[in-house]
Amino acid sequence: MTLRIILLLLIVYNGYSQNNTDEQPAYIFVEGDSIPKTAIELNEILILNRLKFSSKEDIKNYYLIKRRTLKVYDYAKLASERLDSLESRFSRIVSKRERKRYAKLVQKYIDNEFSEELKKLSRSEGRILIKLIHRQTGSTAFDLIKNLRSGWNAFWFNNTAKLFDLSLKSEFDPYSNKADFYVEDILQRAFQNEQLERQPSRLELDYYNIRSKWENN
Repeated sequence: MTLRIILLLLIVYNGYSQNNTDEQPAYIFVEGDSIPKTAIELNEILILNRLKFSSKEDIKNYYLIKRRTLKVYDYAKLASERLDSLESRFSRIVSKRERKRYAKLVQKYIDNEFSEELKKLSRSEGRILIKLIHRQTGSTAFDLIKNLRSGWNAFWFNNTAKLFDLSLKSEFDPYSNKADFYVEDILQRAFQNEQLERQPSRLELDYYNIRSKWENN
């Protein structure tokens, strides 16, 4: 539902409420939903003003990061979903043998579906992917491998990382790393225009505080 439609519904609702002499609640009927509502829940919307760049090189760097971020974000999102699924399933499996069997099935599925795609990533794309894994899961790739090694023989992008000599201990830190700030800004804009599907970060990130820090600097 577009913002314009939401605003129109709010105006109609407000006008009806003012003219309604009875104290009965006003109901709103949303297209595609058979249940009338007395209020509409709005998604949080960030006001994303244009960034200020200090040089043409800075602008060029931003758009390079944007292209790479949009390409690898879905892999990081999938990693978070698979991690949640694995942890949820493991909590219900008592037998170590069954845990091992299930982990192998998950690994085989991911290897078959995504290994070839991940091998096509450039070093720069792999670097951003590793940082986004940390953003989406709350753990570095290194920690995930260490913690899940007994249940997941090797995390699904580990071999790809080794190919490009990337650090699996890399953390996503937009407060102190300008490139990471650009990644966060790119993600927020992509979420707003529905170019990417929003998935909450496991890290405590405040976009306005992050942006304010860089603008003040």
